[in-house]
Amino acid sequence: MKPTPLLAPTRTTTEPVWVRLLLTAIALAFIGLFIVLPLISVFVEAFRKGFDAYFTAIAEPDAVAAIRLTLLAAAIAVPLNLVFGVAAAWAITKFEFRGKQFLITLIDLPFSVSPVVAGLIYVLVFGAQGWFGPWLQANDIKVVFALPGIVLATIFVTFPFVARELIPLMQSQGTEEEEAALTLGASGLRTFWKVTLPNIKWGLLYGVILCNARAMGEFGAVSVVSGHIRGETNTIPLHVEILYNEYQFAAAFAVASILAFLALVTLTIKSFIEWREERARDWAQRSAVADDSERLRARAAAAAPAAA
Repeated sequence: MKPTPLLAPTRTTTEPVWVRLLLTAIALAFIGLFIVLPLISVFVEAFRKGFDAYFTAIAEPDAVAAIRLTLLAAAIAVPLNLVFGVAAAWAITKFEFRGKQFLITLIDLPFSVSPVVAGLIYVLVFGAQGWFGPWLQANDIKVVFALPGIVLATIFVTFPFVARELIPLMQSQGTEEEEAALTLGASGLRTFWKVTLPNIKWGLLYGVILCNARAMGEFGAVSVVSGHIRGETNTIPLHVEILYNEYQFAAAFAVASILAFLALVTLTIKSFIEWREERARDWAQRSAVADDSERLRARAAAAAPAAA
């Protein structure tokens, strides 16, 4: 009598071929219609009038100023969010303290607040009629309609990304390795550099990439605090809006293609990080299996003389 396979496919664990094909077709159609097609159209429209018109639009002084401001705001906001995200994730996952849940709620706040509302908050606080507006004017300090306001708005909408990427990762890793390092005499800082950071490096890089992508593409909050001053406070998304409203479609798509290209670069780096992380996880699992097999062989070899 032949044994029944334990993992034999049944109707409760498999789907008909037509169902799988239908679901796959729906997913591919959705991706093609809402992601691939708009992305292709951006580059097609950007080069519709030729390469000369494309590079002229990008080299235009206001476009160069918008690109420079976008990169500068991201260069300031991302490192600050990196420091905050690591510190917040470290505190939440490694320590018990009052207000932990409240801190987690605050980290998630930008996900539930409209970016336009976030920008309006900074206008109400630092604007001419805001809480600190008269004092800032008296001391000739510009926050709103200047670089500081753009950086503050960018930080607000992007600071959850690093922390939210690290918190579940560090929770799954536990605290055993850090406790062992501290028991052996390592300081807290040395424990972080030698134990914690190597374990979270890929998740940290992944969070930084997402944070940077959102920082460069943010529109709502920056639009409120920027003042739309051409050549001074317009980032790339704001400059694209102005060009499009002025019916300079080729120039608008040319500048927009820069953001699209940065999105593709971000996607490529993201996929590479996921591949490296999956590869590292598989290597760790194979190493663990090999170690277990080696222990079993050693035990069997040690027990063989006794059995003889």
